[in-house]
Amino acid sequence: MPLLGRRFVAELIGTFTLVFFGCAAVITNAYPGANFGLLGIAWVHAIALAIGVTMTMNISGGHLNPALSIGLAVVRRIDLKTLGVHLAAQVVAAALAAGLLKVFFPHSIASVVMYGLPQPNINISDIQLAGLEALLTFFLMSAVYGTAVAPTAPKVGGFGIGLSLFFLIMMGGPLTGASINPARALAPAMASGVSDAQALYWIGPILGAIAAALVWEYFLIDRKTAD
Repeated sequence: MPLLGRRFVAELIGTFTLVFFGCAAVITNAYPGANFGLLGIAWVHAIALAIGVTMTMNISGGHLNPALSIGLAVVRRIDLKTLGVHLAAQVVAAALAAGLLKVFFPHSIASVVMYGLPQPNINISDIQLAGLEALLTFFLMSAVYGTAVAPTAPKVGGFGIGLSLFFLIMMGGPLTGASINPARALAPAMASGVSDAQALYWIGPILGAIAAALVWEYFLIDRKTAD
């Protein structure tokens, strides 16, 4: 299979892993007797991302997140054709996850949490929502650079990236729902039919990812080592 085709399949599988199991964790937490709460939900997302990135990073770079792909394209780590392939795969993965969430989970339970839709705190304004999502994604992208992109990055697979999602969700979950990934926000919106604040869950992470990519490319990476 051509490289772009392999990239598409890798990003599809990896993004689906994070989105489906992340949303499923939110739904199953609503089942009687589950009650693993924010801590359990954060761990599911962190481990799913770690595994997803590790199994796809040697094929597609393991982005699994439209914001990260866009940020890396801005600093020319990937070209526009590759960006298009990644975005298509990530959106298809979100749609597939949405469909299977509706197949496997009873609507009576899944609808209570809107199929895992990130929920902003009622005291958070739209600007604060976008700003917090940008801040959280800034650190996710920093984890990507520091553990995978930088020439001197430690060889820890995707686990440094995945673990970053744990503390980001623990902090941001009660405030914004800690999507930190447009595909993660899109899937439950498609499943539930609720699209409130969807644009903010794209704008915030994209801005945060671009900001982090610029900081790492022009201030933190040793250009001599990179060359």
